[in-house]
Amino acid sequence: MTALLEFQRTLARAVMQPLTARDNMRRGNRDGVALVKPNSRLTAFERLEIYNRSYWSRVLDAFSEDFPGVQALLGTRAFDRLRRTYLTECPSESFTMRDLGRHLVRWLEANPEYAQPHPAAALDMAKLEWAEIESFDAAEDERLTPQDIAALDPDASLQLQHHIRLLEVTHAVDSLILEIREAARRNGSSARALARTRVERARSAAPIYLAIHRHELVVHYKRLDEEAFRLLRAISEGVSIENAVARAYADTLLTPEACAQHIQSSFALFSALGWFSKTRQTATPEAQ
Repeated sequence: MTALLEFQRTLARAVMQPLTARDNMRRGNRDGVALVKPNSRLTAFERLEIYNRSYWSRVLDAFSEDFPGVQALLGTRAFDRLRRTYLTECPSESFTMRDLGRHLVRWLEANPEYAQPHPAAALDMAKLEWAEIESFDAAEDERLTPQDIAALDPDASLQLQHHIRLLEVTHAVDSLILEIREAARRNGSSARALARTRVERARSAAPIYLAIHRHELVVHYKRLDEEAFRLLRAISEGVSIENAVARAYADTLLTPEACAQHIQSSFALFSALGWFSKTRQTATPEAQ
């Protein structure tokens, strides 16, 4: 390892070290301080502390910008506790702050105490907001046309566009996040905490099935019924069209005639939305 690389890594560790509860740099940050020269106005510690504080101010703000829905569910104080603890336990490992929340869903599943008073709703919201981040950045391939789909054999597989994310949630977080953003737009500020009664009303007696997708650089949420959701999920797993249909309608209450109509209308909808990609139109391994 070169001296320059070691210098850069030591300074990076010092700058990224978590702050104290009062947002000061920790006194134990000796290795980083040793690399910084004092000047006539500031000690080496004080100079390094400026960068340490600036780094954490930026990543905390970026995390808040990515998860306004979770913040509105928990309230400012609880959300601040969550983001600081999460970013300490799951520090940035990427060149881009876009990836700060990549572990949040898994972390919330393991640490529900940080999502009080609405742990289930906060987990659903985190899933939605992270899915939106991924969908916005994902690639899009050439779309499969209805004619292309009609020409496929039943043992062929379909490929969904990269920007599609499928979520099964227990709260109407798609409606909640739109309300939160509209309220923030009207107030010209960050999202305010939601009333407990509003969160309770968002809980659904039955699962809510969502497809998160992108169209012309805007991410949209599309609610699906269970059969359509199961159909898309099976397709996303790479099984043949025939087996995807079998999985989706295995336990359905629809009549055979209604099933046939539903299959036709579902494929028509997915095709019209451009959800199928031309990257895979071959027979699946299970059929070969």
